[in-house]
Amino acid sequence: MPIYEIDGLRPVVHPTAFVHETAVLIGDVIVGRNCYIAPHASLRGDFGRLIVGDGANVQDSCTMHGFPGTDTVIEPDGHIGHGAVLHGCIVRTNAMVGMNAVVMDGAVVGESAFVAALTFVKARFEIPARTLVAGVPGRIVRELTDEEVAWKRTGTAEYQDLTVRSLTTMRPCTPLAEPEPDRARFQPGELAPKYATEGR
Repeated sequence: MPIYEIDGLRPVVHPTAFVHETAVLIGDVIVGRNCYIAPHASLRGDFGRLIVGDGANVQDSCTMHGFPGTDTVIEPDGHIGHGAVLHGCIVRTNAMVGMNAVVMDGAVVGESAFVAALTFVKARFEIPARTLVAGVPGRIVRELTDEEVAWKRTGTAEYQDLTVRSLTTMRPCTPLAEPEPDRARFQPGELAPKYATEGR
């Protein structure tokens, strides 16, 4: 996997974390226990420090970066959706940043808060715990329900399970020319949308 030292600082990846071989880690990056770093994620610790807390996930094509002297932090069980950008911000424990959202310098996503997909969180904006923020620029929409916070925890647990699956069973292969008869499917977990399991 592309992991690079710069100016004598090299990334740190806990042995229980999974970092896909196409993800890029540079310099002052610290990846904790049972984290999932997806394909094409870019964690550029060439200016500021990047910290991915235990059990967090950084999904496909995400970018983490920060100005010199700053920390960009995802606390434990943070959940960063596909294509999101984190720059010099803090994502608190069990918070979620939606797909293609941008969280700017000095912003804080509170514990168990949600940033909706495509939201722009401006610099130094502080999102209270257990609230939903959406829009451009992001605005507080409402408090989250217990059911929504539980749904997020389930989703993060699915990624923690994916970490283990990836470490133990993912390997390069040659594709088949045709699907096998009675081709197996992955079994849907608790997060499967209703339409994904209807008629099966």
